[in-house]
Amino acid sequence: MLILSRKKDESIIIGENIEISVVDIKGDQVKIGIKAPRDIKVYRQEVFTAIQRENLAASKTGTELPAIDLLQQKKKSK
Repeated sequence: MLILSRKKDESIIIGENIEISVVDIKGDQVKIGIKAPRDIKVYRQEVFTAIQRENLAASKTGTELPAIDLLQQKKKSK
């Protein structure tokens, strides 16, 4: 893990298109701002963990969506 020190209004750059800025510091809480392309998903760690847990639970239920043969449906509609 890379650990960097930043003060209020300072930033770090990840790659060429992600910027993380320290917006405010109050006591033991730090507010950060993230500039990233819209196709990059950004989650709080606890939300990401919950999403992974739900996805895993859903994959273990054994309920699969039925496969749809689009070519067969196209032939039927003619």
